[in-house]
Amino acid sequence: MLKDQDRIFTNLYGMHDRSLKGAQARGHWDGTAKIIQQGRGAIVDQMKASGLRGRGGAGFPTGLKWSFMPKESDGRPAYLVINADESEPGTCKDREIMRHDPHTLIEGALIASFAMGAHTSYIYIRGEYIREREALQAAIDEAYDAGLLGRNAAGSGWDFDLFLHHGAGAYICGEETALLESLEGKKGMPRMKPPFPAGAGLYGCPTTVNNVESIAVVPTILRRGPEWFAGFGRPNNAGTKIFGISGHVNTPCVVEEEMSISFEELIEKHCGGIRGGWDNLLAVIPGGSSVPCVRGENMRDAVMDFDALREVGSSLGTAAVIVMDKQTDIIKAIWRLSKFYKHESCGQCTPCREGTGWMMRVMDRLVRGEAEIEEIDMLFDVTKQVEGHTICALGDAAAWPIQGLIRNFREEIEDRIKANKSGRMGAMAAE
Repeated sequence: MLKDQDRIFTNLYGMHDRSLKGAQARGHWDGTAKIIQQGRGAIVDQMKASGLRGRGGAGFPTGLKWSFMPKESDGRPAYLVINADESEPGTCKDREIMRHDPHTLIEGALIASFAMGAHTSYIYIRGEYIREREALQAAIDEAYDAGLLGRNAAGSGWDFDLFLHHGAGAYICGEETALLESLEGKKGMPRMKPPFPAGAGLYGCPTTVNNVESIAVVPTILRRGPEWFAGFGRPNNAGTKIFGISGHVNTPCVVEEEMSISFEELIEKHCGGIRGGWDNLLAVIPGGSSVPCVRGENMRDAVMDFDALREVGSSLGTAAVIVMDKQTDIIKAIWRLSKFYKHESCGQCTPCREGTGWMMRVMDRLVRGEAEIEEIDMLFDVTKQVEGHTICALGDAAAWPIQGLIRNFREEIEDRIKANKSGRMGAMAAE
């Protein structure tokens, strides 16, 4: 279990002063210029050594991603874009950072931008996050007033500007290239890759897109040393991580813990156990709505990190843990997710535009039991035709929850169809 002195986000619950003065009292903005004076290469090497993997869902090594940026400028400016479009259902970790500990993100943006040769950074914040935007903008204004941003930022000799851009509430704009399109004032539609953003991103210039949490942990890693951060979690799954646990636990919460904590310990220590006890656990979605669900009995001993969750047929994603007990209509829960992905598809790729609607309509009938048994396999086939055949991962995100449902809860689907056929539907929870 993570000790208090090892927590990076010391004001996650907003119990302390979130202003610059409060942040400095908790150790932020301490010796920032000294960190920057180590030079770009040294900072990138330390980030690689820390083992930090992106906290936005894909888990790509952060230091490696930074190293793709050009070492020498060809005359084009470079940009760091911070993805604060936290729209994955079940995910609510970045909002706590922006609301209560915004200076971790602002200091991280300065250091990361320097490491990539960027004088400008944009934070793209989700349209629905009004209070978070106000808190973050106030913190940015404070940092400018104190000389921590702008010319010679924090006395480091690096000029740096940070802008906050408010989205308009589109889930697709959380995808990095759709985010860049939206930031440029165009429709939020993903771009084909290559070129990757490091070669031609925002305004055709070298760009790196990172998640809020990935950037906010940077200053602490560099102050305490990469070995300290790499000391948490299993190899290749290093560091501390913010978990957001919602659903049928006694006390849902957002908590910073070390990677590779067991699911059971996470739930018992921080959430007061499963509602109705462990025998009442039906299913868990371990990483936000786009990852497949796992049956409760396979989840109890699971380890919460990238590699271990792949072994149980799911993924860590954003570590947004959605817990469902046996009172849940699991078919209806997954139908609700398929409805969400249908609604949020941008319509650029045919498999996703047509497939999400098709999958939702079949799911709609499965909820009521008004389908044939053969349609279960047909639905699974369609998810396979959508998955991997689209420009961005929204097609995968729409397919995986349904694949998880069919793999883990096929019997429940079949029982409902049979019950409907025999007229016993009144006994089922399908109102």
